[in-house]
Amino acid sequence: MPTTAIVVGGIIFIALIFDYINGFHDAANSIATVVSTRVLSPGKAVIWAAFFNFVAAFTFGTAVAKTVGSGMIDIHVVTFAVVFGGLTGAIVWDLITWYFGLPTSSSHALIGGYAGAAVAKAGFAAIIPAGWTKTLIFIVLSPVIGLSAGLLIMTGIFWIFRWTPPSRVDRWFRRLQLVSAAFFSLNHGANDAQKTMGIIAGVLFAAGYMRTFSIPFWVVLAAHGAIALGTLAGGWRIIHTMGSKITKLQPVSGFAAETGAALALLTATQLGVPVSTTHAITGAIVGVGATRRLSAVRWGVARQIVWAWLLTIPAAFLIAAATYKALALAGAP
Repeated sequence: MPTTAIVVGGIIFIALIFDYINGFHDAANSIATVVSTRVLSPGKAVIWAAFFNFVAAFTFGTAVAKTVGSGMIDIHVVTFAVVFGGLTGAIVWDLITWYFGLPTSSSHALIGGYAGAAVAKAGFAAIIPAGWTKTLIFIVLSPVIGLSAGLLIMTGIFWIFRWTPPSRVDRWFRRLQLVSAAFFSLNHGANDAQKTMGIIAGVLFAAGYMRTFSIPFWVVLAAHGAIALGTLAGGWRIIHTMGSKITKLQPVSGFAAETGAALALLTATQLGVPVSTTHAITGAIVGVGATRRLSAVRWGVARQIVWAWLLTIPAAFLIAAATYKALALAGAP
């Protein structure tokens, strides 16, 4: 087998490992609310979420994948070392934040790492400003949209069911939360798996296997399969943070949070923006908690999470840049 094919296969394998870690790290986004409200057991919840993570392969396009693969970094500066450096930055940061139970964005770790390796190779001319503008705007917008949608949905539910006995509301929303968890997991898979698709397509383009940048369907299936398997493994440290440390959730508030976050993700996916599912669901959880009273939200925990968000892109950028420089010194292509 030619050396190039071996290297390409190895990098694709590492990209799928990142996708697996993405699912593992971000499983909390999909199941924390439904587990904390005891609508599903943890085992059943990860199966439910993983199924819809994979089904998303057949429901949404590849606009986000194309943005990540060719809309943020000049595809002509992409080499095997750039891709490997970017993946290393994302994987290392994901594992660090998983260890400390911090729900940070795997998406932003990946694009930060990809940018760091590309800049280390070709300078800031490698960055495509137009692709970054939408992404940076949605770093702010996605938690705000999630928070606003969660707050409005929860307020609307309070008003609509104000005369309904709480026991009946709880019974209804235990069933409805299965729907909202599925809706969120579908959108989580649709947006997050596409980032890895873009990276794999970039590798194939750099290796000369594609004349024009596109996303083969086998790449779509592989990425969704990897993220679904990662979700099945479950990142329990982060699930605890998301499900109980930010605010106390009931089935009705879990439904509102998942639906609000899913709407934020759906908006970003349709616009082709690689947005953070973590930002969206965290914002939505804060929003539903604030409908009870502001003190119902543990703002100290929320502040720690925000600091981790702010550090994600710079940290992955620096790790990836250092990795690329080490590979360059070793003579890697």
